[in-house]
Amino acid sequence: MNVGQGKGRGTKEKFPLFKLVLPRTIIGTQGRIIPRCELVKILRNHGFKGFVGKTVADWVCLVQHQSNYSTHAFRDEGKSRDYGIFQINSKYWCDDGKTHGTSNTCRINCSKFLDDNIEDDIRCAKIIAKEANGLSRWVAWKKHCKGKKLDSYVKGC
Repeated sequence: MNVGQGKGRGTKEKFPLFKLVLPRTIIGTQGRIIPRCELVKILRNHGFKGFVGKTVADWVCLVQHQSNYSTHAFRDEGKSRDYGIFQINSKYWCDDGKTHGTSNTCRINCSKFLDDNIEDDIRCAKIIAKEANGLSRWVAWKKHCKGKKLDSYVKGC
């Protein structure tokens, strides 16, 4: 289909570009954006420093690139969905009632990852990291953080 096609040109879609430019991650308007330094403090207080051999900076980098610090981040991948600040996937880690064959390893309803209380998100993220012996389960961490200088993610905090 030609992008410029409109009414009377044999197409029902007037604006096909919208499908191409809409982000795949939807951040709810009611969601809380946790400030970077507040997240650093939360992660330090929950024992993330050195957990599975990773730094707090690794985790902050992961969160920035997965959810942009939003507690209500949601991504629909079709067969599964990613939820919350850590973008926890419904295929393996939580049950959303929609994902066929979920493992629900964290034994939790995925909707719990969309509220502003990230205690349950933290528990599940630690289960994921422990099982993977690192952060390799998060594509954004592998792409944007792994092997990179990450000091700026905790600088000034």
